[in-house]
Amino acid sequence: MDSGSFDAYDVPADPQGTGQSLDGTGRRVPGVPAPRALATEAVHAGRDDLARQGVHAPPIDLSTTYPSYDSRGEAARIDAFAADGAEPDGPPVYGRLGNPTVARFETALARLEGTESAVAFATGMAALSAVLLVRNAMGLRHVVAVRPLYGCSDHLLTAGLLGSEVTWVDPAGIADALRPDTGLVMVESPANPTLAELDLKALAHACGSVPLLADNTFATPVLQRPVEQGARLVLHSATKYLGGHGDVMGGVVACDEEFAGRLRQVRFATGGVLHPLAGYLLLRGLSTLPVRVRAASSNAAELAGRLAADPRVTRVHYPRIGGAMVAFEVAGDPHDVIAGVRLVTPAVSLGSVDTLIQHPASISHRIVDADDRRGAGVSDRLLRLSVGLEDVEDLWADLDRALGTAPGPGSVLREAAVANR
Repeated sequence: MDSGSFDAYDVPADPQGTGQSLDGTGRRVPGVPAPRALATEAVHAGRDDLARQGVHAPPIDLSTTYPSYDSRGEAARIDAFAADGAEPDGPPVYGRLGNPTVARFETALARLEGTESAVAFATGMAALSAVLLVRNAMGLRHVVAVRPLYGCSDHLLTAGLLGSEVTWVDPAGIADALRPDTGLVMVESPANPTLAELDLKALAHACGSVPLLADNTFATPVLQRPVEQGARLVLHSATKYLGGHGDVMGGVVACDEEFAGRLRQVRFATGGVLHPLAGYLLLRGLSTLPVRVRAASSNAAELAGRLAADPRVTRVHYPRIGGAMVAFEVAGDPHDVIAGVRLVTPAVSLGSVDTLIQHPASISHRIVDADDRRGAGVSDRLLRLSVGLEDVEDLWADLDRALGTAPGPGSVLREAAVANR
């Protein structure tokens, strides 16, 4: 079983390829940051100006509005924002246009994902909704998507709640499903909850000029940066690994500055803003992201191996890329396992420092039609485990107890599967 590589990699100084950090004589180009390792970026991105301000921790700006004695200038800045969604020069205007604390988190996440910009929202679903609204406003209402996705993402697309129309395809069918009004191709890799992996580079090629949106919530930029493989939009439920402690909700889209401007306009119009305190907590969460993801991934790989060798488990899904998520199918009743854990927390969500377990068919993917759910590999016996930072022996003791003593019918089929389609 391949637990993936957890080595850090360099974040490019110029993510969009428009210049270099050094000129032809080897001198630094002003305003272009030098390449730094991922762990360094996680700690310092969005905070580079703090020492010059004489502070060590990022300030939290809780203001909803900001004074201005130049109403003509203020009008000009608002007009400029209305034209292209660019962040207003000078002091902030109003909390719905932007916030300095949230902007620090956006800057840091863009650096980690290797994109020009990032736009934060109140939740991951608010972020996805904004992407759909941007494309819908351009008359591009059709979405091509690959299952499985997070259950609420699936529902948002299938129900057409924002006026979108979706065509569900296998990865090989993306190119054939594209239409003149296709505004987006959406995938998630590793996927929620089966951990199926997709070849993002091949998918991006199949998309042609249509933007590929990759949900990178499970992998995080520690394990994968979709823009390096051709994706143009990267979605995160920041509630999960980016925050990392189960105490903050947020969403963010990493993208180029042109698309970011449109997202800011939608955020201003709809009000799906991230609270400044949440922005602060998310920025703080990024500083330990590489350490947390690598440590939890080590635990997850160990548990995946033990589950794969257990006769009470019929199949284990663990991605080649590694990560802290494990999905496994049990021979017995999955609800008994949920009821039997004591150290592991039976709860929705994931990515926290403590280990969580849930039954997707009952909770996160309940909203998806049962046939569609099963067709995407989300069986009724599947359990999703978000592995935390506890000692792995304590975690295994709890799972071992919850699984019970006797294998159930069908345990002959034991497959240590790397979920990859």
